[in-house]
Amino acid sequence: MPSTMKAAPLALAALLLASHAAAADEQVVKIGVSGPLSGPNAFAGKDDENGVRLAVEELNAQKIKVGGKTVRFELVSEDDQGDPKAGVNVAQKFVDAGVKYVLGPYNSGVAIPASRIYNDAGVLMSTVGTNPKITQGGYGTVFRIVASDTQVGGSVANYAAKDLKIKNIGVIDDRTAFGQGIADEFTRRAKAAGMNVVGREFTNDKASDFSAILTALKAKRVDAIFFGGYAPQAAPMARQMKQFGMTAKLLGGDTLCSPEMAKLGGDAVGDNVRCAQAGAILEKQAAGPAFIAKFKARFKRDPDVYAPSFYDQTMFIAQSMKTANSVEPAKVNAALRSGSYQGVVGTYAYDPAGNLKKTTVTVYTFKNGALSPLASY
Repeated sequence: MPSTMKAAPLALAALLLASHAAAADEQVVKIGVSGPLSGPNAFAGKDDENGVRLAVEELNAQKIKVGGKTVRFELVSEDDQGDPKAGVNVAQKFVDAGVKYVLGPYNSGVAIPASRIYNDAGVLMSTVGTNPKITQGGYGTVFRIVASDTQVGGSVANYAAKDLKIKNIGVIDDRTAFGQGIADEFTRRAKAAGMNVVGREFTNDKASDFSAILTALKAKRVDAIFFGGYAPQAAPMARQMKQFGMTAKLLGGDTLCSPEMAKLGGDAVGDNVRCAQAGAILEKQAAGPAFIAKFKARFKRDPDVYAPSFYDQTMFIAQSMKTANSVEPAKVNAALRSGSYQGVVGTYAYDPAGNLKKTTVTVYTFKNGALSPLASY
């Protein structure tokens, strides 16, 4: 037998041994992303997913070691459709697949029921759902990685009273957990600030015609309308306000601080719209411009509202694994709750309930189709 033929099996055996050794030196950590990847809020779900994806790709390139083994992060993304029932199914699917870390859900109405499933399974859930109820369930595995409705709704109310000098205001919500929650908080704080809430109207998160609601509020001579809901409804609402000749400002929370508002609303979205978003002004943060540049280079578009927050929290989880020298959720959870992380949009540190200890809220308007910051609180 020629020597080359003898060498081939030996080379193959050596290759297999090396492969097994590399596998033994590696541990896979699945990072789940739950968000609306279909329907009217799919743009937000994809943006959130891209924030996590960018972090995962950077972490895998760094080849971080925990407990003597290299960690390889694996992104597992599921469409929860922004629907509570679908979100619960996604949560159970993640649990069954051995996912121990979940970024999302995006919607408060999905996060509230899903949090119980994640908590019961010891899965860490990091959500941008803003309804206060999310962190009032007593679940020790839940983190809210942005400001709550209490903080955002209060900031918009203070801004409306002090800066806009609003006297009479109408409030509309879409009856979702998010929309109703932030509208309730805004209403409470608006009254405390001396504004008259002259009308409280309701719609839903599938609506596109708001003529009856707007007609009623126009008759009450409102100076502004606060909308608790999402951009796919807020944009046509702004269009119809313009068609009705209404000069009232349209106010809202973080979900209106989206490029989707300008995209869907066109020239009806400008200085007439004011929204508040958790976090300081991204472009003015030390790492902000670099994040925007690399995000755009990777995904061929600018980040939307929450991509930076999802990126930051994924990085904080990885840092906490190194701190705990473990990928076990219970140990990582303890490191997350006792530590802090300087991210792209601010410092992350959590109170016992899983809320951020401190967060800035920035009020924006739109100029030439782009967000333009006005004030930070």
